[in-house]
Amino acid sequence: MESATLHTVAEFPAHSFLENLAVRGDNSILVTSLNHRQLWLIPASGAPAEPILLHTYDHLVSAVVETEPDVFHVALSDGYTTHESHLSRVDLRGWTPGTAPGIKTVLTFDSRVRALNGGCLIAPGVLLLADCFGGFVWRVDLSATGGPATADVWLAHPSMEHDPLTTVKPPLQPGINGVRYAERTHYLYYTSTAQQLFMRVPVDPATHDPAGAPEHIGGGTMADDFCIDEDAGLAYVTTHRQNTLDRVLLDGPPDQPRDIVLGDPLDLRLLGPSSIAWGRGPDEHGRVAYLITDGGTTALPPDGRARSAKVLRMELTR
Repeated sequence: MESATLHTVAEFPAHSFLENLAVRGDNSILVTSLNHRQLWLIPASGAPAEPILLHTYDHLVSAVVETEPDVFHVALSDGYTTHESHLSRVDLRGWTPGTAPGIKTVLTFDSRVRALNGGCLIAPGVLLLADCFGGFVWRVDLSATGGPATADVWLAHPSMEHDPLTTVKPPLQPGINGVRYAERTHYLYYTSTAQQLFMRVPVDPATHDPAGAPEHIGGGTMADDFCIDEDAGLAYVTTHRQNTLDRVLLDGPPDQPRDIVLGDPLDLRLLGPSSIAWGRGPDEHGRVAYLITDGGTTALPPDGRARSAKVLRMELTR
């Protein structure tokens, strides 16, 4: 029987929409604040830590992905307005607190873009980004020297489309949202929030192109982002406006029963969980993860009061 405990690592003011995170090799954490257009760093610490502001952008901020050791790419996308979208490269090699990190724009997306969301690396220099209102996945080929990147549509599928008529508002709910790559089995897993789907598609390990049709393996929740444990055959999925962390079988049937790890009953620390990533310490993969929340910004709790957004450390015991 698996159990989970939560500890608060850092807090942000109420109505901060923490969207995505990436854990660095030293277990410090990069966090994007979607609505405040900011990139933050949470120092590695055993006690609650004070967030450090790294940069404020001119656009809404979504995915942050480590693309080589201590180099990250951040997705910028005004998905609810102009749809203008860019990719920012953040170089933290040799960075020290109090200095400005190396940040530059390496890509401006073409007019097909609608709203960038989750992202993951599937091979050195090959980044995939979900377009949650476009209903497809972008492939971005990064420059080995940190120069301009190129992008094209990697895969479009009906399961990735958002539902413009959804009654769950506000705001408009995304289609494809979180994406994660299973390196050993060569599957790209993804959530589709408005359609309440958990999906996967095989990837050719040589070309990094799709190698088959998407497969429905779970769902039934408004899933957002997730992390995967290939050893255990599990995904841990944040349900955002449903305030839970669920466990999903990677090879499960589409009708697999819901398995809630955290959030039932409601835990006010876990209001609006939006993303999760494994810790990077020794033996932490599959055992220790970090979650971020929006404190109820997207969907208020029953008392109608948003709380502080949080970075949480989860420890699993099996």
